Amino acid sequence: MVVSGPIRVVVAKPGLDGHDRGAKVIARALRDAGMEVIYTGLHQTPEQIVDTAIQEDADAIGLSILSGAHNTLFARVLELLRERDAADIKVFGGGIIPDEDIPPLKEQGVAEIFTPGATTGEVVDWIRTHVGPVAA
Repeated sequence: MVVSGPIRVVVAKPGLDGHDRGAKVIARALRDAGMEVIYTGLHQTPEQIVDTAIQEDADAIGLSILSGAHNTLFARVLELLRERDAADIKVFGGGIIPDEDIPPLKEQGVAEIFTPGATTGEVVDWIRTHVGPVAA
């Protein structure tokens, strides 16, 4: 994927988790770094997230999960992207995700996981490197 113009990122809170501070911090950091950010709000289904990403012509989807449902929700988002011929949209995530769950998530196609302690700068740099114009 070659991105022209600002990188477009959908930031989403899937599932029933009601804690969105981290997602909002990331959304603001990406916006401040010159990216176009579409924040979906709380309690989104994987279907809603993928629909939004396709409608908004997003380059990436950032999922914030604290509820423990990351394995199911990430898998469903990736499945829907494949079904909709949109697997070129990179999926990354963050939140409370146990270390032992990260390798299987990456094997499924999640591009990166940011756990507590990751800085906004690390997230911005990763997106610029892996989603931006130089990323293929």
